Order: sequence, then C-alpha cells, then structure tokens
Amino acid sequence: MLALLMALLSAAPEPATGGLLLVANKGDHTLSILDTAAGRPVAAVEESGVTGHEVGVSPDGRTAFVPIYGDSGVGRPGTDGRSIDVIDVPSRKRVATIELERGERPHAAVFGPDGRLYVTAELSRTLLVIDPAARKVVDRLPTGAAESHMVALSRDGARAYTANVGPGTVSVLDVRKKEVVSVVPVSKRIQRIALSTDDRFAFTADQAEPRLVAIDTSTLAVVRRVELPAVGFASAPTPDGRALLVTLPPANKLARVDLATWTVRDTLELPPTPQEVVVGPDGRSAYVSCDASGQVAVVDLASFKVERLIAAGRAADGLALVP
Repeated sequence: MLALLMALLSAAPEPATGGLLLVANKGDHTLSILDTAAGRPVAAVEESGVTGHEVGVSPDGRTAFVPIYGDSGVGRPGTDGRSIDVIDVPSRKRVATIELERGERPHAAVFGPDGRLYVTAELSRTLLVIDPAARKVVDRLPTGAAESHMVALSRDGARAYTANVGPGTVSVLDVRKKEVVSVVPVSKRIQRIALSTDDRFAFTADQAEPRLVAIDTSTLAVVRRVELPAVGFASAPTPDGRALLVTLPPANKLARVDLATWTVRDTLELPPTPQEVVVGPDGRSAYVSCDASGQVAVVDLASFKVERLIAAGRAADGLALVP
C-alpha cells in the first residue's frame, strides 16, 4: 500500500494551493511534502538511506536537505549515518546526496543568514558548515560536548546553540571565531533547543523533570525553570514573542507557555506522539508532527484548537515550512 501511495504521489509534481510543509518520516524513510491550505500530501520523496530525522529548507524554498542519521536514537547503538540528501522541492525529487568523510550521525539542519547550512554531527562533536550550492562541507565548528543533537542560530548568525542530549548541557558557539564560548549545565538529560524571537533566551526541555528551562543568552546562565504537565520535547516561539509552544509526548499534548508570567497558559490534546512544532510566519497556525499517528496536527492559535489533521508518513518527526 505504501509503495502504491508513493508511486502515485511521485508520478508527477502536483500543484499546491497554499503553503508547503516538509515532514521527515523516520518509519518510511521518506520526506513528505504537504499542502497546508488544502490539508493533503502532494508528494513522498524516498530518502537514500535509513533514516532522516530532520529537514532544513533553503531560504528560496526550492531545496530541502535531509541528514541521514542512522537506524537508532541518540546515544543508542545502531548504524552511523554519513550523508545528507538534497531534494528539489518543485520537482519533488532527490537530486543529490552529500557524502561525509565518516559516520557522524548528522541530525539537525538549519540555514543561517549567511546562506550556509549548519548541521549537527553527533559523533564528531561538531557543527558542520555546508555550502548548499557546492553541496559540500566547507567548515566544522567544535561543540565541546557529545551528542550535540539540535541547533539554533541567533538572528545575526553570530552564535549557535546546541542541545547536548546525554551530557544535559547547551553549548554556545561563536560562529565567526569557530570556538566554544560556554557549555551551560542544565540537567541530567535534555532535548531540543529554541531561541526567543528577540534572541534573549534559549529554551530546552529537561528530560529528568517535567519542566522547561530558559537560559539567558547574555549571562549564559539558567534563569528560569517552568513546571510542565509532562516531560517536554520540542518548542517554538510565536512570532509576537509572547508565548512558547512545547510538545509533551508522554501526555499527547501541546502546552502554551506565557513568557510574561512564565506559566503554562493552556494545553491541547493531540494525536500520539507529538514531536516537533513549527509556527507559521503570520502566527495564526502551528504545525505539530505526531510520531505514532503519522500525522501533522494543524493548530489554530487563536482558538488553540486542532483545525485539521494531515496524513504524513510513519514516525513523522522533523518539520520545515517552505518560505
């Protein structure tokens, strides 16, 4: 059934009626391309290996990059991915694969304001810097820690922040100097990283306790710990800077944290198991990948209700909105 669906979706590029959302499906080893306005999938692009967890998209929206992580979870035994797939979004086809020097478990992929792609490489404890036009690694920035799983970049691209899962720390990197500024202790284990809209705070989810942790980016110290209804995972700020959305996989919920009061304002029931969350640039909608259901939940942020569910693929995870 999956092969038939992929054949139908990949037969010819299908026009979209609205914005596009890219979804990395760990279980299918595919990248879904969803039409958010029509609420339907328009393509499923097969990856070159097992398997991509995250996806980054170029500023012009034409090219997606999917790091091929491997067949395990962070810190667990398994294969070590050593490549990054390049997918042409308009044609819905994989057009190239960037081969790395060795198995590195490349994971998160984020474009900087300099037009370069930054990819975490867990096993080499580095942040890969990739020239997207040449499709090759042009630099490496040390993270100073193991299991640097996710990365967030400041708006000016001068600093990078990595979530180091097993060590339970956040590394702060000076991108221009190519050096570690600080490694901030947070907890026994953490997940993901996000920055506030003004770059004042870096947020990560404590995996030992159900709480959100905020790091002041000027002092590089933990300044807030917000109690959550369950252990959190990924987070994303709303464009107005007033709230932070946090997925709660153990509770199958999405929490909205008020950043003025530093409290959970409300929660929303979602399909199992919510993973990543991204917010549309107009602040009207949020999109949440739901691993166990293979869907993306579209959340109306005004009513804070699920507006619709869009079919993605098995173990839907990483998300990227096409500009």
